[in-house]
Order: sequence, then C-alpha cells, then structure tokens
Amino acid sequence: MKNWVVAALAFSAMALMSCEGRACEPDKLATKYPGLAGRTIKMGLDPETPPYAVRDAADFEKFAGSDVELSKAVFECMGIKYEYMPGAWAGLLPAVNAGQIDLMYYLYYNPERAKQVDFIVYMKAGDGALTQAGNPKNIHAEGDLCGKRVAVGLGTVEEAQMRALTKTCEAEGKGAVEIMTASDSAAGMRLVSTGRADVDLDDLVLVDTLVAQQPKVLYRAYSVIADTKIGIALKKGNDELRNALLEGLKDVQASGGQEAIFKKLGVATDLIIPAKALTE
Repeated sequence: MKNWVVAALAFSAMALMSCEGRACEPDKLATKYPGLAGRTIKMGLDPETPPYAVRDAADFEKFAGSDVELSKAVFECMGIKYEYMPGAWAGLLPAVNAGQIDLMYYLYYNPERAKQVDFIVYMKAGDGALTQAGNPKNIHAEGDLCGKRVAVGLGTVEEAQMRALTKTCEAEGKGAVEIMTASDSAAGMRLVSTGRADVDLDDLVLVDTLVAQQPKVLYRAYSVIADTKIGIALKKGNDELRNALLEGLKDVQASGGQEAIFKKLGVATDLIIPAKALTE
C-alpha cells in the first residue's frame, strides 16, 4: 500500500490546482457564503478504505485517497478552511447527525437516510463480493449466498439486501444467510481473510483494490454495478455549507478535476455523475 499512498500524495498538488481556469473564487467566500468565513469545516473519514481514504505511512496524521483529494479540491475551490476527522465508518453518520463533524464523504444515498441528512451526490455505486483466494465456496452470484456466512457493514445497503435475501432463501427451502455485521470495511475484510466469513459485500472499487493488494489471500467472487448514488452527507439545516460544496463540486467536475483524481487513483470514471443536491 505504501507506493499507492506516495502516488496519491504526489497527486494532491494537482488536485488542489483543479480549480484553475474556471469559476473558482476562493477569495469571495465571505461575500457569497458569509456564515462559512472564518469557520473550519470538519470532514469525517474512515482511513482504512483504500482507494478512498488511507493514512500516510510516513505521517500518521496525514491522509490520502480519492475522497481526500476530491474534498481538498472542493474546499480549496471555495476558499473553505477544513480539517479531517478520522473514525470508524459506522460512527461517521451518527457523528454528522450529532454535529460532531460537519460532513462525511462517500455515503450511499437512499430516501430513508435523506430523512436524517442532506446529500450532494457525485458518483454511482458498484458492489463487490470479497472472498478467499481460489473462491473455495464457489460463489459466483448473489443466489449462491444462501447458507453462507456473509459479512456486511452495519447499517449499509448490503445489510438490507442480505436480510431480504435470507427470506427468499428460506422460502425456497435453502439455508438462511448468516449475516455478520462489521463496523467498517477493514473488519469485514479480516472476517474473510481469517475464514470466519465466506464473503464480504462492500464497495466494488474498495474490493478490487484489496484484491490487487493481496491476490494470494483475497478474490472478487462477483460484482454488480448498481444505480445507487453516492455522495457527501451533511446535517439537515446546514444549507449554506451544502450550497457552497455543491458549487465547488460542480466547478471541480467541470474542470475535469474529479475525472483526473479518479483516473490517477484507480477509481472507474464511468461511475461519475453530475453533482446534485438531494434533500429527501
């Protein structure tokens, strides 16, 4: 992972320059969004989710990854001061709702979550099934998960999918899915690598990154490109910050900044969608 982190940090300067030659006006923050002037925005991230966010091996207090580089580009574009607040993924959304952090990147949108937080979506999702190298349980599609031990993130779309699937499995006379909830992606991966779970369902880009890093240990059993949207999550009522981030993200996208970041860090560019605010 070290070489990947070095490459990500080396690209950081390019990402921050992505607002050049377009509508970025960082010096006008106080005029356009006066409530943000002088504030330091706290962004939550899980630093164990490559290629989205990881710690710098040379400096534990620094972070790299596509979420980090994209957020830097947006913050710099708008002239917003910011800091990163690391934590386990499962705790980030509660922290947004409690006002402990201002926002988190990379949360799957659904209407139920949109009752809790506002979203700015910027990409769509793909799911990957992570299993042991060699695929010992012969898993090739969702239907093969009946009777299997399946790790999913606590409170994720995948958890809901598996609870629905287990009802189908039982109705068809097959074994129920044994659902094992994990606090974050790293925990799910460990369940698979140690053989305690047969498969871990997680973000496709993350799964492919982990497999590339540990091909003798891990394997992608199957993948599904979904129409699920992914975005920034902010506490309800934080309209000024939402509008500023939406403006900055649109500018970064228009400049090709998001595409350049994704290409550099191995995230499929066909997952990019036009930035849009979703509040319900």
